Amino acid sequence: MAQAPENPLAITKQHCRQEADTASLAKQLAASISGFLEQNPQGHLNISLVGNLGAGKTTFARYLIQALGHEGKVKSPTYTLCEPYPLKTNSRTFTAHHFDLYRMRDPLEWQEAGFAEYFDVPGFCLIEWPEKAAGTLPPFDIQIELLAGAEESERSITMTALLNDGLCVLNQVTQ
Repeated sequence: MAQAPENPLAITKQHCRQEADTASLAKQLAASISGFLEQNPQGHLNISLVGNLGAGKTTFARYLIQALGHEGKVKSPTYTLCEPYPLKTNSRTFTAHHFDLYRMRDPLEWQEAGFAEYFDVPGFCLIEWPEKAAGTLPPFDIQIELLAGAEESERSITMTALLNDGLCVLNQVTQ
């Protein structure tokens, strides 16, 4: 279970009773991210996905990336550590970098992997298991925590804005 973020700017919680609810929330977030990136051509967001094994982090990432227009398969980057997805808004292109750090044993592996440059390009980085690279990752704009419910497709999803850009994005999701 993730620790509560220090000094959150905004928190939104949603109980998703079925997978369609999770997909809908990811679609709302995708629309907000797209709007943010349209308004900020060099904009970049860092989003952490936290939750226990099987909580639905990769599923949420899949729905988010597909809602942003990716038509192919969204793979779990468990073995590759990172899967890039070129995407576009109405007027520009950007990249979503989807990371899964579950297999990392030491935060230094993150630094040695050479992925730091992806945090400077327009688009966003979506990181599963960010605690595996604790202290080596840039600050997160948004933290998304997923908790599995009693039923297989049931989820409790908490989205927390940690920085101003994250607040801009989440304010559009909750309207």
